[in-house]
Amino acid sequence: MSAKKPAEQSPESIARSNRQRLAAEEGVRAMADAEKQSVDIRKNMARLRELREAKEAADATLQASSPATIPAKRKKKLPR
Repeated sequence: MSAKKPAEQSPESIARSNRQRLAAEEGVRAMADAEKQSVDIRKNMARLRELREAKEAADATLQASSPATIPAKRKKKLPR
């Protein structure tokens, strides 16, 4: 068995390793961006939920404070 000498890298292997490194860096950035977007979405959903609940509470208070309306009775038609 002969010992292998450390060979110089070919231009193709250098290019391949650069592509792999760039892809890994882009993947990390994409994951961070996706996580940030999901946090922003959850914050917006919480804000909208608070607004909806406040509106529902205000509507319920308004409805409870106003007098209940009694529906008018329908008049019967007289036979001709």
